[in-house]
Amino acid sequence: MTAETQIKETVTNNDVVLFMKGTKSMPQCGFSSRVAGVLNFMGVDFADINVLADEELRQGIKDYSDWPTIPQLYVKGEFVGGCDIVTEMTLSGELDELFQKEGVSFDKAAADKIREANT
Repeated sequence: MTAETQIKETVTNNDVVLFMKGTKSMPQCGFSSRVAGVLNFMGVDFADINVLADEELRQGIKDYSDWPTIPQLYVKGEFVGGCDIVTEMTLSGELDELFQKEGVSFDKAAADKIREANT
């Protein structure tokens, strides 16, 4: 199976996917840690894909999204963005709106707490 096929199947078969360095329980970089931390805190059920475990996958996800950095968040098969975009969307409430629109379960009170702590 090619990296592209694997990526396509992963983002199609999971509502929320984070391609990251490390895992959601043990991130291996600060940017991956930040995004995984937001999703974990908000109680989002997401698939975590460790790109450090497979060099072909690590390059493949960059080619697939045409985005040069990791982490990369996908919701319902669509690329959302990397750390800065996810952070901005969390603080503006746009991530809440996206999850609501796509039927992704999350803890609204936790999302509000993140915003309160960052005002």
